[in-house]
This record gives sequence, C-alpha cells and structure tokens, in this order.
Amino acid sequence: MLDLVAKKLFLTKGKGVHEDRLTSFEFALRDAGIAGTNIVLISSIFPPEAKLVSKREGLNHIKPGQVLFTIYSRNQTNEPHRLISASVGIAQPSDPKRYGYLSEYE
Repeated sequence: MLDLVAKKLFLTKGKGVHEDRLTSFEFALRDAGIAGTNIVLISSIFPPEAKLVSKREGLNHIKPGQVLFTIYSRNQTNEPHRLISASVGIAQPSDPKRYGYLSEYE
C-alpha cells in the first residue's frame, strides 16, 4: 500500500498582485516557491512524528511537476491599496506520537 503520510512539512508564503485573479494566484505561488508543482488541497492534520523543516529544506525536497499536498489559506480583493491577509496556524501536541492540526484563516 502506498504510504502518503507526510514525514516533513514546511511553511511558505507568497503574495501576488494582478488585475486577474488567476494570474495573481500564480504570482503568489511563484513568490512562495511552489508554482512548478501540482497542488492538491488536503485537510488539516499534522501527522504524528512529522517534522517541521525550514522553507529552504522543504523546497529542496520538491521537484517541478511533483504532486504537492498542501494546506493553504488565501485571500483576495480588487480594491486598490486594501490591506488583506490569510494565514495557517499550527497546533502540535507535546507527545509527538499524536497528531496535531493546521488551521487556515482567511
């Protein structure tokens, strides 16, 4: 059976500005360093015994065209100079054998 449980996770961020929403999202993915991947949105479980690694280390583990399972939060507006944000929070239990959560805020 194929093991799809993540062993390492990393956080990244990106910002994209363009009048077209899809182009803006593409720019944000480029800024985050993951535009060359096939993104699959998954639910928000931090696997037991998984390690949170640096963005640099995480990006070194991915290849162009790779399927990248992601938990992401995004926000957008067409209002000039409007400050907006989105984030992902992490809740890890003290016992690494238990799973934790990643929570999106938009």
